[in-house]
Amino acid sequence: MREKQAESVAVACLCGKVLFSADRAPILAASCYCGSCQKAGQEFANLPSAPLAMDADGGTPMVLYRKDRVRCEAGKEHLQEFRLKPDSPTRRVIATCCNAPMFLDFTKGHWLSIYRKRLPDGAPPIEMRINTKERRADVVLRDDVPNYDGYPGRFMLKLILAWIAMGFRRPDMGLSDISRAQPGVRPQ
Repeated sequence: MREKQAESVAVACLCGKVLFSADRAPILAASCYCGSCQKAGQEFANLPSAPLAMDADGGTPMVLYRKDRVRCEAGKEHLQEFRLKPDSPTRRVIATCCNAPMFLDFTKGHWLSIYRKRLPDGAPPIEMRINTKERRADVVLRDDVPNYDGYPGRFMLKLILAWIAMGFRRPDMGLSDISRAQPGVRPQ
């Protein structure tokens, strides 16, 4: 399976002080309805002037890129990580300059989930909805893309194929030293 080439795309916070670039085609684009994404989305929505990470139906749209294809071009000093639990391998990172949620990083993984709303117009469309069994009771999902209760085989296969293409590496993006919000304290 040959990967479709795409040019570099700019990923920016709301005020433009934090800038990332993502090269080539993403692994996939999905909207997640898991309880953790909903909880983090609500926390972020409570920050002053923060743009929303979630859609109105509680899904969090993300575009997944290989870590070796994403670079922080500017504003690293404005990044702060937030973990729902202190020992969680999943960290969500915001730009403190404007409280814009930037990305979700499963630190043990080889991919970075960029919040789709941080991408410019024309961002890849959502291919699937995942973890829909955890959505709010009042949400009725459309049938425009596949809806999955958990992580479907198609989702996992795309991640595995990307990891194979990377030579089973987990590259260091130079973002491991981002300051961490203290437990029980919202990001600044």
